[in-house]
Amino acid sequence: MRLKFLLFIITILIFNVKGLAQATDSLSLVENSRPKFKPKDLYFPVGLMVLGTASEIEIKNEVHRFRNKQLPYFRYKFDDYLQFAPDAATYGFEALGMKPRTDWKNRMAIHIKGHLFTLATAHLMKNLIDNKRPNGARMSFPSGHTAYVFSGATILAMEYGENHPWVPYASYATASVVGMMRIANNRHYISDVLFGAGLGILAMKLAYWTHKYKWNRPKTEKDDPFQGVVYNINPTDDTTIDEEN
Repeated sequence: MRLKFLLFIITILIFNVKGLAQATDSLSLVENSRPKFKPKDLYFPVGLMVLGTASEIEIKNEVHRFRNKQLPYFRYKFDDYLQFAPDAATYGFEALGMKPRTDWKNRMAIHIKGHLFTLATAHLMKNLIDNKRPNGARMSFPSGHTAYVFSGATILAMEYGENHPWVPYASYATASVVGMMRIANNRHYISDVLFGAGLGILAMKLAYWTHKYKWNRPKTEKDDPFQGVVYNINPTDDTTIDEEN
């Protein structure tokens, strides 16, 4: 029966990792520029949040009973540390020579803003909803660990996925492991984890969509309206001055 539980976990992992990584692969990102908002970018995170909400009805209890039968004594705190792995990799990969899409100032601003969106929303919902955890503790919905790690996995995938296609798979696989461990550790229901995953992804994407890129922004015609303008000094003369800024 442990094999069935393992297969269940693997199925969830494949669903999350493949879908999210492919969504990142489809992005065409320009260095230090704001990603364009597309409605289809909402499908996966909102879908996870809807699925998590729907799972509150009965599915979460079925998965919980399955967990109690297969892994009643599972207690490991590795997920408490693994949730920070995408954060470390977001800057560590650059130190190893991998090229991110955003300079460190803008990246850090996006990073902090995305995590603040995530944690503030998760904390507010936890206090307002105040569902009991599987182990009897309070504030179960949504999973803060899962929301945080998926938020970190999203910035890691966005920053390095264009030049290194394997990164989104690795980042979302790591995040999915954290989510599954929250269930296995009897800290959360599957509904908490699914909603938290969607929340984390959406929060970090929102940070990208709203970022102003005040540092190291490439000049455009909108920034410098006089770039490349040709002035005719004498209307009757063919002499011109080419202003190249």
